Amino acid sequence: MKKKDSWLPIGTVVKVHGYENQIMIYGRTQMSGNEYFDYVACQYPRGNISAHYNVFFNKRDIETVVFLGYVDENEKMLALSMD
Repeated sequence: MKKKDSWLPIGTVVKVHGYENQIMIYGRTQMSGNEYFDYVACQYPRGNISAHYNVFFNKRDIETVVFLGYVDENEKMLALSMD
């Protein structure tokens, strides 16, 4: 089981506070305007429609991890380097 503050892999589907739909993470350590966010996601299952539909959020906003994305050795090494 992943620690609550550890990085989730690309492809992870989550529910976040204040957003009705499930979303899928497709980027980490993102910037929107002048603000940094832990993640950027798109609507699931529709995918990335346009930048207008991006959902930026932080680890603390995650309510539920619905599905954990793909994890291989490269992902493990990247996640360790990001901690």
